[in-house]
Amino acid sequence: MSTEISAQTLTFLRRGQPVTLRHVAPDRTLLEVLREDLHCTGTKEGCGEGDCGACTVVLGEAVDGKLEYKAINSCIRLAHSVNGLAVWTVEDLANEEGELHPAQEAMVQCHGSQCGFCTPGFVMSLFGMYQNTQGGQGIDRAQAQADLSGNLCRCTGYRPILDAAQQMGGLPLPQGCGVNEAATVAALQSLRKNQEDGSTYLRPTRLTELLRQRAAHPRAQVVAGCTDVGLWVTKMHKRFAQVLDVTAVRELRRVEDYPHHIAIGAAVTLTDAYAALVKDRPQLQTFAQRFAGLPVRNSGTLGGNVANGSPIGDSMPLLIGLGASVVLMRWDPKRGAIAHRELRLEDLYTGYRTNVMRPDELLAWIKVPRPTAGETFKAYKISKRFDDDISAVCLAIQMTVTDGVVAQVSIGAGGVAATPARARQTEAALRGQPWTPDAVKAAVAALRAEFQPISDMRASAAYRQAVLGNLLQRFWLESQGLQHINLENLNAATLEALA
Repeated sequence: MSTEISAQTLTFLRRGQPVTLRHVAPDRTLLEVLREDLHCTGTKEGCGEGDCGACTVVLGEAVDGKLEYKAINSCIRLAHSVNGLAVWTVEDLANEEGELHPAQEAMVQCHGSQCGFCTPGFVMSLFGMYQNTQGGQGIDRAQAQADLSGNLCRCTGYRPILDAAQQMGGLPLPQGCGVNEAATVAALQSLRKNQEDGSTYLRPTRLTELLRQRAAHPRAQVVAGCTDVGLWVTKMHKRFAQVLDVTAVRELRRVEDYPHHIAIGAAVTLTDAYAALVKDRPQLQTFAQRFAGLPVRNSGTLGGNVANGSPIGDSMPLLIGLGASVVLMRWDPKRGAIAHRELRLEDLYTGYRTNVMRPDELLAWIKVPRPTAGETFKAYKISKRFDDDISAVCLAIQMTVTDGVVAQVSIGAGGVAATPARARQTEAALRGQPWTPDAVKAAVAALRAEFQPISDMRASAAYRQAVLGNLLQRFWLESQGLQHINLENLNAATLEALA
């Protein structure tokens, strides 16, 4: 392994006090630092890819004078990305007398642990939930399932763990187990003032600075939430001499509202980005929760997902179906100003994980049109597991039918080509046609013929082609009022009606 990678100082808050570690290489993960340098071995190393949740810790950040808590996967999060933040591990929850935090005590009382390997990760997700619900108040079964979807348990079973999530709010908080939020915010603000600029892990806070550094360091590895790049480190053993992190750039951490579209900054987390999309289109709620588990969504960004360009990424088909565009930016030294260009999202990609961006360009914004009158929009994800799984096929369809005729249609597809793609031929087969079974049948044939998917561990090529057409058929049936065919609407009452 190369030892030529230089390092820099890392400082974060733990138990209310600054922790400073020197000579931390830019490609070390937070899990490595916690276990190897700080000996916090309660944080477990499981899958090494953000799937199992055994490595879950909670980050705290001061935003507008308040503390925001996010459960994240430390195994794929680069350590320097938490510089200037607060970090909680499972060792930080009980007080000095050994009294347990309600998130821990509830697991004990509800018998939520057997072998115990996954337990610290579950406890940290529960702690994040506890802090974000004013002490575990009002948590129902649905929220518990959604917030714990990124944690896997092989032996206990989820019922007692979900019971713990709902019951921890009724347990007393022992003295010394709570978070002094005012003191923590003040300490974080002090850390921010005293942060030093690094040379190997670059984390600028302003857009101009980011673009200047991109121009000056075109070979630096660009990262956002590290939910994919982290796997390059843990699974492919890649090393990075220099990293450029976009997540601290203030301008890119915003979701901006405009009359005809919203603009989502490249540093907006998937959690917040999907919340903005769901606000405009509530029918996307389930789709949003099925994009990985909560710790991945809390780290990953929509901009990173789009720039990554994975053919099985869920965001891109969704955004293509919505007619989204991307804004690419770079620093123009001749003009001494920012240069930008905008293009349709589907035109960003040139091949498998390749795109049209110049070496000095970065994806800065994603612009998503607002819903229009008469629009029908559906997004479908087919995967082996319902939660926390990668798509075999993803299809997003936006359609406007006027006087029984398809006036507008936009279809995004994932998992069926080398890049996320727009189904242009199928759109052409539908546009201007009456919205009838015959037109749908022709469009199904066109959609199956438009892509030549491959077979892999997730699905065969034949299955993917069949499913593509089936999803378009489902869209037709749902447009005719048959909602029970969707698992989202399957409940006891529906089953009785079908019996």
